[in-house]
Amino acid sequence: MALTIGDTAPNFRAKTTEGEIDFHEWIGDSWAVLFSHPRDFTPVCTTELGYMASIKSDFDKRGVKIIAISTDPTDNHDRWAEDIKSSQGTAPNYPIIGDTDHAVAKAYGMLPPDVEGDPTERTPAQNATLRNVFVIGPDKKIRLVLIYPMTTGRNFDEVLRVIDSLQLTADHQVATPAQWRQGEKVIISGSVSNEQARERYPEGWEQPLPYLRIVDAPGS
Repeated sequence: MALTIGDTAPNFRAKTTEGEIDFHEWIGDSWAVLFSHPRDFTPVCTTELGYMASIKSDFDKRGVKIIAISTDPTDNHDRWAEDIKSSQGTAPNYPIIGDTDHAVAKAYGMLPPDVEGDPTERTPAQNATLRNVFVIGPDKKIRLVLIYPMTTGRNFDEVLRVIDSLQLTADHQVATPAQWRQGEKVIISGSVSNEQARERYPEGWEQPLPYLRIVDAPGS
């Protein structure tokens, strides 16, 4: 069964460009983004790793750790980082997992269980499922899963937007509407009665429909 929202993120030990880690220990009390790549030295992924490095401070502000994964060994990651810096302007400033035995990819359902052999002999096309993004909460539960095709670069600004929503809705009984961005109005959750809502929002709320109650975001 594929991993989905609400599942516990599988723990693992792995070599990375910043040393060996225990994944759950590495996350600690933070949020985390795990994003995968089919192979090193691939064009779309080169742009993605560079862009993620350039906005890492935005994730840091939100208490979110970033970690990438590719089936290549870590020495390939180090050489790839040079290409990323020269072409994208910023080298990866977060760890990249070397998943040479495909163990992490298999645990996260990103490659079939029968995949084996030297990853450097597999083409990016053979690793085509390795284009995933997982957002994981401090409780080690999966909060978001995104799967992209090989030809479409990922929108990490959207990942940040979703994290803003996830962190807000984890602390308050609200939901966020379509296209929502940090600081904009939110929706009172259906689990909150009107009586409870009046206690929390004494100034009231907008209610264009009986089941749609709109208020300013908590803390805004």
